[in-house]
Amino acid sequence: MNTTAPVEKLLQAFQRWHDTRGKNVAEWVDLMADDVEMRSVADGAPGMTFSAPRKGKAAAHGYFAALDAEWEMLHYTVHDLIADGDRVAVFGVCAYRNRKTGKTAETHVANRWRFRDGLAVEFFELYDTARAFAAASPDPA
Repeated sequence: MNTTAPVEKLLQAFQRWHDTRGKNVAEWVDLMADDVEMRSVADGAPGMTFSAPRKGKAAAHGYFAALDAEWEMLHYTVHDLIADGDRVAVFGVCAYRNRKTGKTAETHVANRWRFRDGLAVEFFELYDTARAFAAASPDPA
């Protein structure tokens, strides 16, 4: 597989993800196969419900809608993309503000992508869940 196409698609999508503060959802969904599987290290735990496992394009829309409902993106900065065949690893730093608590979580982030026929079929994200859960948790009274 030519890894240039997925890398270029991801670079462009992540740049617009940052520039639009997470509003280029249609571009991400267009990058995905109908049977895409999305996973997150927080795995849908309370306070991070957007991160629940998803399968399919309709479910991918649900991920982005839930993320936007719970969090406001402040920045998403990609530093490195590493491709090996149909797999791409993305490393960077992002910051989001929780809409309920007003607290911010800034964390290093890593994504693992797998492509088939030029479309994403797997996405897995890793980030500092301790910081994210702390930002999602209200202060004690």
